[in-house]
Amino acid sequence: MKLMFYSRFALLLLVMGWVSPVAAQDFVTNVSNKGTVAAAFLEIGVGARAEAMGGAYTAHAGTAEMIYWNPAGLAYVDGVAASFTHTEWLASTTFDFFSVAAPLPFFNAVLGASFTTLAVPEQEVRTVEVPEGTGEFYDARDFAVNLSISARLIPTFSFGLSGKIINQRIWSEQGSQFALDAGVYYQTPLPGLALGASISNFGGDISLSGKNLNDIIDPDVVNRGIENIPVEYKTDFSPLPQIFRFGLAYDTALPGNGSLVTSIDLMHPTGSTESMNMGIEYGFNDLIFFRAGYLNRFERDSVNGLTLGGGLRYTLQDRSSFVFDYAYSDWGILQNVHRISVGVYL
Repeated sequence: MKLMFYSRFALLLLVMGWVSPVAAQDFVTNVSNKGTVAAAFLEIGVGARAEAMGGAYTAHAGTAEMIYWNPAGLAYVDGVAASFTHTEWLASTTFDFFSVAAPLPFFNAVLGASFTTLAVPEQEVRTVEVPEGTGEFYDARDFAVNLSISARLIPTFSFGLSGKIINQRIWSEQGSQFALDAGVYYQTPLPGLALGASISNFGGDISLSGKNLNDIIDPDVVNRGIENIPVEYKTDFSPLPQIFRFGLAYDTALPGNGSLVTSIDLMHPTGSTESMNMGIEYGFNDLIFFRAGYLNRFERDSVNGLTLGGGLRYTLQDRSSFVFDYAYSDWGILQNVHRISVGVYL
């Protein structure tokens, strides 16, 4: 009897020895973190020029859109600059970004502000019991308000800091949080070569609350006397999508009034895996521009990639200029994204 028991016990250990490694191999721990962050609209790039160049924009400077990519680049805005971008985003949503920047009369500093919003169109509420619609309607909107300051510590080096208020709302539930962006920008001794680095959305977690999370329940349907208990459902706290960027940009003149800009960004986001953005721009006579790029190269499970676009810049005799840019992004099975930007530089 004891021999049979030990034999069965040894057989069980042998089986466990074969099964456990297999089970351990099936348990995946190296995940991409996609879908684990709140306020994911903060990951959407702004500016048609930047997006046509594959989002490789951290080492650029002198435009109002730098308030998003790297606030240190605002320090090279010479006059009042304003930019507006409208994006027909995924799943019939719209994404808009407005920014303005102006030099301060001290410290070689520039002050900037921006407003970002992602809107989901109004839709009728549908439930399992009423799949055709209940007659109630809901919508959703996320927004962020940003205030930035950037200063040139020396002519070739600048530092920028931003503070932003973030709000997410779906129907009657909403949540808010405060976050910081910071960046540096450096024009290297090699003419035309610049580098930049930034960290975005450094802040606390977000949780939603609102009247639709309140309810009255009967916790014990079997026993009477305990019913109509008011409850409030709690939502989990989710982190903001922090993004660390490091970029290089090289601007060189070409024969025949041409110019060429190439740039590359290395990205380390908390809401996905590491990736690389690449972009190129050819300009003729500082008037017409053609651009191409690639988004999120080497990102795991990425569905986007190729970007294309172009732009026009009309400069007046007083050096004021008006800019119009367009960008196309390929999002694979999610179809395409189109961006239009207009800018004024006074």
